[in-house]
Formats: sequence, C-alpha cells, structure tokens
Amino acid sequence: MLTFFLVSGGSLWLITELILSLLEKMQTQEILKILRLPELADLGQFFRSFSATTLVSMGALAALLAYWFTHRPKALQPPCDLLMQSEEVEDSGGARRSVIGDGPQLLTHYYDDARTMYQVFCRGLRISGNGPCLGFRKPKQPYQWLSYQEVADRAEFLGSGLLQHNCKASTDQFIGVFAQNRPEWIISELACYTYSMVVVPLYDTLGPGAIRYIINTADISTVIVDKPQKAVTLLEHVERKETPGLKLIILMEPFEDALKDRGQECGVLIKSMQAVEECGQQNRHVPVPPEPCDLSIVCFTSGTTGNPKGAMLTHGNVVADFSGFLKVTEKVIFPRQDDVLISFLPLAHMFERVIQSVVYCHGGRVGFFQGDIRLLSDDMKALCPTIFPVVPRLLNRMYDKIFSQADTPLKRWLLEFAAKRKQAEIRCGIIRNNSIWDELFFNKIQASLGGSVRMIVTGAAPASPAVLGFLRAALGCQVYEGYGQTECTAGCTFTTPGDWTSGHVGAPLPCNHIKLIDVEELNYWTSKGEGEICVRGPNVFKGYLKDPERTKEALDSDGWLHTGDIGKWLPAGTLKIIDRKKHIFKLAQGEYVAPEKIENIYIRCEPVAQIYVHGDSLKAFLVGIVVPDPEVLPSWAQKRGFEGSFGDLCTNKELKKDILDDLVRLGKEGGLHSFEQVKAIHIHRDMFSVQNGLLTPTLKAKRPELREYFKRQIEELYSISI
Repeated sequence: MLTFFLVSGGSLWLITELILSLLEKMQTQEILKILRLPELADLGQFFRSFSATTLVSMGALAALLAYWFTHRPKALQPPCDLLMQSEEVEDSGGARRSVIGDGPQLLTHYYDDARTMYQVFCRGLRISGNGPCLGFRKPKQPYQWLSYQEVADRAEFLGSGLLQHNCKASTDQFIGVFAQNRPEWIISELACYTYSMVVVPLYDTLGPGAIRYIINTADISTVIVDKPQKAVTLLEHVERKETPGLKLIILMEPFEDALKDRGQECGVLIKSMQAVEECGQQNRHVPVPPEPCDLSIVCFTSGTTGNPKGAMLTHGNVVADFSGFLKVTEKVIFPRQDDVLISFLPLAHMFERVIQSVVYCHGGRVGFFQGDIRLLSDDMKALCPTIFPVVPRLLNRMYDKIFSQADTPLKRWLLEFAAKRKQAEIRCGIIRNNSIWDELFFNKIQASLGGSVRMIVTGAAPASPAVLGFLRAALGCQVYEGYGQTECTAGCTFTTPGDWTSGHVGAPLPCNHIKLIDVEELNYWTSKGEGEICVRGPNVFKGYLKDPERTKEALDSDGWLHTGDIGKWLPAGTLKIIDRKKHIFKLAQGEYVAPEKIENIYIRCEPVAQIYVHGDSLKAFLVGIVVPDPEVLPSWAQKRGFEGSFGDLCTNKELKKDILDDLVRLGKEGGLHSFEQVKAIHIHRDMFSVQNGLLTPTLKAKRPELREYFKRQIEELYSISI
C-alpha cells in the first residue's frame, strides 16, 4: 500500500530507490544473464535458471515500471514552439505578432455569435441551459445563485425602466454605476448593453473632485449606486450646484424617505432599483442591441496626475481582447460551463471585467465576495472557484504568509525543498496538485483557496519571478501573467501555456501587434531590441472622452498606442518590461533617471515592503522613502544583531544603514549606474495606500502626492547628505 502511494505520487527518485533495492536482491551473475538476453534462444530454460527470489523481484520490477509508465504525469503540450512565440510582421517597421492564430489577420472575435457584450451574455444564457450565473452570500451562509434567465430578465426590466425615466436607447446615453462588486453591478451593466447605452463606472477612491469631473464630462444624468451614503455624496455635489445635470439616482439597497425628500429639494429623483425594474416590467421595451463598433464603456483611469482620463472602449474592443486570451489558451485550459470565478477585484477596472466576460461567454458562474477583503479566504472556501484573477500584491501577501508560518529553519528548508522538487516538474511542463509533495506540504494551501483553482491570472503590475515560481509549485495550477493597460482594453501580451519561466510578460496576443520605438533620452534603441512599447489592433481604444489633446499624446496617426512603458524583446519572442518612460526626470548633472525602474530593483530587498525614489533637477543625487514589512523586518534585523519592537527598529539608525547598504547592493546587481543609486533613505512605518491617497486604485504610486506628503523628510535627507 505504501509503495502504491509513493508511485501514485509520481516521485521519480523514490521509484529509482525501489528499483535499486530490487536489483540488490539479484546476484551479479543473474543480472549479467538478463543483460545477455538477446543471445539466448531458449527463454524457458533461461528463466528456469534464476532463483525464486530473483524471479519475484523481476516480476515486481516489471509491474512497478508498467504502473509508473501508465500513471506518470503528462507534460502539457504548448500551442506553439516556445523558442519562437512571436514573429516579425512584414513591412511593419519591426512590429511583432503572436505565432498562435489562423493567419496573419488580427483576431477580432472568437465566436461568430458573440461579437458584442450583449451577444456574449446571450451566448452564455443559451449554452448554460439557464444554469446558475451570479452568486452572493451572507456571513457564514452558503452562496445563493441567480440563474442566467433571471439576470437577463432583470437587465431587460431595468433597461426598460431607464427608458421610462427619460433615458435613450442610444450610445449617446451614459449611465453611471457607483457600486462595489455585486450581482446588481452586472445586471446594471447588462441593462445598458441591452439598449445600446454606455456604462461609466465610478468608484470611491477616485475622490469627490474626480467623481464630479466624470459626471460633468460624460454628461451623466443617471447614476446607479449600491449604498445610501453614496447617494448622499452625489446629492452634495448637486446641492453645491457642481453637477447640475444629475437628475436620477437609483439605489440597490433600501433607503429612508428622508433621502428621497432631500433629493426632491434639489431636483434629483431617488428611486430603488426594485421600483425601476417593476416599472420596466410593466412597460417592457424591445431590446435595442448594439453593434461591435458601438461604445460599450468609458473607463476613467485614475491617473497619477491631473484629472482622470475617460478611455472609450467599444464592444469590439472588449470582445477582441478576451478572444485573444481564448485563442492562446484554447488547447490547454479552455473555459468550461462548470467554471466558477471569484469576483473581488474592482469591476470599475477592465482586467476584472474582461476575465468575467470570458466566464459569461461559456455559461460559467461568477461568485462575489462579501465586500471585505479580510473574508476573501472564507468566501473562496464556500465558493470553491476554478478561476482566480489576482494582482501581484495579493500573491506577495500569500507568499509572505506561507513562509511566515514556516517559523523554524527546518520547516523553511523543507518547504523550499518541496517547492524545488515541484519546480523541477514544472520546468518539464508538468503542473499538478496530486504529487507526494502536495500531500505532505501544499494541500492545506490549496484548500485555503477552495481546493478547486485550476487557473490564476495576474496583471495590473509587475509580478515577482520568485513569488510566481513558488506559487505555481505550491498551488499546483496554471498561473498566467498578462501585461497591458485600460487603453488596450486590459491585456496586449499573455503567458503562452507551457512557458512557465518568469521575468517576462509573454508574447503579443493574437488580437494585436506590438512594436518598440527609440527612446533617445533614456538611451533605449530598437537596434538593440529595446524601446517604448506601442500597441495596435482591434483591442486598442478609440481615444479619451472629450480630451483630444491627451488622445493625440496616446494614439499616433497610424493608430499605435504609445504605452509609456519600456520593453525588451527576449530571444523566444516574449516581452520583458524593463523601465517606464513617464515620470523620468533630469538630475543637476544632466543625467536622466527613471525612478520606477530603480524601485522595481530595490523592492527585492527582503525587509522592504514599499519604496519611493525621489530626485530633483536641482540636486545631483537620489533619496528614498522606505516602508519596511512589519512581518519580515524583525527577523531580518535579528540576524544582524538588532532587537526591539517594529517601531524601535524603524528608528534605529544602524539598521537603516544596513537597509541602505542592501539597497545599493541590489542596485549594483541590477546594473544601476552610481547616479541611479539612492544616497540616503527615510524609514516610514505606515504603508502607502489608496485610503491615505498615496496609491491609485490600481495600486500605482501617486508621485506628486508622495512628493508633497514627504516634503519635509526629503528636505532633511538632502540637507543631511550635503
């Protein structure tokens, strides 16, 4: 029984040990007889010449090898040659395209009956057989489900109700949605698509000024919100005469009559979503479906400076983008009707919405978290998702938590040893969750995610190669990384199935071309395979709403989107992000510096959770603000002879010097020039966050805000270092 368990685990070295132990029972002369087998004519006489012990050993060996060969794990077959994942497009000025596809034409759609987001949902309704669609749960309760037909009916009722409240079935009609992820968000979105209206997501972290700007820029007269407090926020703008065009607020949750009266006083009608749906049910309108070229959503990106920019995306843009994903993965991990996605990343951003669209298109289910990220693990255990979209920050937290529980050197060594054994399989193309290492070490980790995850997709920020490599092994599922931005819908590159190497963001999607252009001021040249990343294809947006100046900056006359990111082509035809063109500045001696490149190198410093690198054109060197990781710093400091609480360690000058030395060491290893290295750092205890205004909702640094927030500390660093 033990032998069966070990072999079923597929551990090759254990099988080798068993084979050697069997061979030890055979005498040397008997082994030589076996090796001379082709020379013997009488097999019967040959086998009778062996002892009974040897014959039993030979039989056991044959059975063991036969079992292993029939049950050994199979390597995943890549959809293309992994040594050539993209190729140059003829007469394109160096643009490259995916080698996956049916021809040189860029992919616009995957299914003929799913070319708009309305058709995508209708397809899911049809193939699901009216199966479960949207799930939600109350604390400590199982998930409850709305069927596809219920969602479609409610969307049609809500859309008809909007038409009864002076909205038009037109792409000129913009509807705001101001809510956390929940089924009503999707119903509101589908209601707009059913009648060719355009969705404009709003979210808390934009701030009141940005919300006011969006409502006015998009001429929004109707906003659908989840909670009464958000309705109050919107009414305050109307009362101050900042958003005179807002006339209707629809609430998903119950509200008091006082709110309705307050709205009436300033000319805004407050109605419940249920009431609008009932109105629409009594006055049902025939759907007015959109065309692929029609606008589907205006996604306002928070930006790190200035007012948010409203990226205009058509139905065709969104369909092309997720069709590229389908094409790349079609032979390996194709979406199924029994797939379940856990929804917790903001629906106001395109990454989450594109992944969800893939699920709806195939009749799968989407379950929403309770709204509290601290309860996400509990939600996942109740939902048992198969698809898990994440951002690198969450992966880093998972990684840190796993290793924090390995609280002795022996436990850490065993965990790393088990991960290395599985990573060896991954290098051979084998990804699974049923090895002996899973049984001994990783099953509890997998169970914390519900035990059924088969695909993780990460994007929105660079992912650590070490973290990705470990989690591919520990979670026993396929982990894909994508790169892109709102302006190309979500992604423009994606990991090729079977390529589980790290340090790059995959090859171009089949829906777009990618080229690099020279960036003279940063010394990046296409002749060296480096430059600013530009994207062109049916997933590229149509421009920024009512902002021709910034549209012209992003889109050139040939339709190429200039991303502002610096990339490098690797020999296999994959793309590596190496720098950022934006946020560059010049030091006093005339050298250009890209702080985000430096931060991406420094963030690998073990005790550092966050870092902000600052420079000034009047200064000759850089300084930095470092936020230590409270879970890692104490043990890191202890190894260097420092004791004390987290607060004490953050003020320890000698420890600060050790952290600075480690940053400089990493900088040298990362190829930084001396002028790119920080000369002084300030230790800050509290994390940069969306809540304190130092990060965007997509967790990017808000550099002007950071500069202002740490103005005093930066001045002190420069004065001390002079």
